[in-house]
Amino acid sequence: MSAQTYLAYDYPLLSAFWTMLWLFLWIMWLVLLFRVIVDIFRDDSMGGWAKAGWLALCIVVPFLGVLLYVIARGKGMGQREITQARDQQKAFEAYIRQTAQSGTGQPSSVDELARLSEMKSRGDISDEEFRRAKAMVLGNHPPAERSGSVPTAHGR
Repeated sequence: MSAQTYLAYDYPLLSAFWTMLWLFLWIMWLVLLFRVIVDIFRDDSMGGWAKAGWLALCIVVPFLGVLLYVIARGKGMGQREITQARDQQKAFEAYIRQTAQSGTGQPSSVDELARLSEMKSRGDISDEEFRRAKAMVLGNHPPAERSGSVPTAHGR
């Protein structure tokens, strides 16, 4: 057998388990470290020097710094994250409301063309009326020719 084949025999299952455990713990540690760093910058109640101190502690002595931060300010971390999530949800809902309301004002040319096409398919307007109304919506005629109104089902 080659040297590569022996490697599989020399690396028992328990060693693979321990390797996976250490890898998992290392990734968990990195996630916690970055969450603490993000929380340091997110906290508005802390001053600049306090943020610099916590950040320096987390960088210089990472295990001790993160452990102390979680003990001292861990409860506030969760509250700040919940507050940020609520603020993001409110901003998203406000954006949706604003976007939905912007469509209720003047109908767009696409909406007008869709309405005209639907009226034509129902037989409410003729082909000639549809072409004239379509030209008015698309702006193919000068304003003097637009003095008439767009034909509707009520105007027949």
